[in-house]
Amino acid sequence: MNISKNTFKAALRGNELQIGLWLAMADSYAAEICAGAGFDWLVVDGEHAPNDIRSILAQLQALAPYPVHSIVRPPVGDVHLIKQLLDIGAQTLLIPMVESAEQARNLVSAMQYPPLGVRGVGSAIARSSRWQAMAKYLDEADAEICLLTQIETRAGLQNLEAIAAVDGVDGLFIGPSDLSASLGHRGDPIHPEVQSAIADAIGRIRKAGKAAGILSTTEEISRKYISLGCNFIAVGADTMLLADGARDLAAQFKSSSPHQ
Repeated sequence: MNISKNTFKAALRGNELQIGLWLAMADSYAAEICAGAGFDWLVVDGEHAPNDIRSILAQLQALAPYPVHSIVRPPVGDVHLIKQLLDIGAQTLLIPMVESAEQARNLVSAMQYPPLGVRGVGSAIARSSRWQAMAKYLDEADAEICLLTQIETRAGLQNLEAIAAVDGVDGLFIGPSDLSASLGHRGDPIHPEVQSAIADAIGRIRKAGKAAGILSTTEEISRKYISLGCNFIAVGADTMLLADGARDLAAQFKSSSPHQ
């Protein structure tokens, strides 16, 4: 059995636009519904969604049969947690709150096997190698690993070029919500100062030769970010789709009820 190729990483290197969706329901059944919707990638969120290693594993297994790439966001860029996520089969990680080149280098090291990095060698008992069915996994794994670092603070913006220059960082993802808070506009990611900072960051990321990503939940703003150079963008979240749909359906009937 051959190692699974990271189609998402290849697409970013080819400058192909990749459209994604956030998975925050922490549920494999909901994840599988979204897997067949036609998105290029899905983020299994472990930072703000109630996920753990086992629930993330269940979602990776549910997504595996579908032509969509799975990205995992851990709550923090911890070396030991990164090892576990890679061993259960994640190939692309989105690490929150990256603020320096040193931090980025440590993340790269955590995701690569020795002698390049410090990833623990336990593939013999891991899903990542399909329990040794992938005979060349240890030799080929590093090339298929993709690291995305989140830029979502003032410090991250200040050190953006240094982070982008780290070999092994494949893309930089702007977090509008945390960034707006860091810039003094909490809850207002469309504030002119925040939008100006985002536009500038996208341009700097692309100038550095790295992929630029972001999350946006409105079509107008999403298309604006694409026009600015974002080549991977999440355009919604499963929780929001369900919540909005449920509210709209309830309102549709409650507002027209003959008993009111």
